[in-house]
Amino acid sequence: QVQLVESGGGLVQAGGSLRLSCAASGRTFSRYAMGWFRQAPGKEHEFVAAIRWSGGRTFYTDSVKGRFTISRDIAKNTVYLQMNSLKPEDTAVYYCAADMSVVDTSEPAQYHYWGQGTQVTVSS
Repeated sequence: QVQLVESGGGLVQAGGSLRLSCAASGRTFSRYAMGWFRQAPGKEHEFVAAIRWSGGRTFYTDSVKGRFTISRDIAKNTVYLQMNSLKPEDTAVYYCAADMSVVDTSEPAQYHYWGQGTQVTVSS
């Protein structure tokens, strides 16, 4: 059973930074893709970033390119999302997701395993 536990959310002023962590357990993740999604009130899950565990190829939605960085620590089975230059529109619950054989890393339906989410609030 795959378990994903997010941490690192909080309240920050616009222009500030946060680093989210997603600790993964229960499997060997070498064939997995790991993604970060966010959900604002009244909206659907929105893709933020993803990384393929093997090889480390990364993917970003346009609105976070140049501000957010996704990375992984293989030894710790942990994925990170470094978020800089935060904006009020980045406010949402951020979720970590994982699955094998993900073709479209931006599609939530392709991820079977999800964490519980962590709140990020950016004040103006």
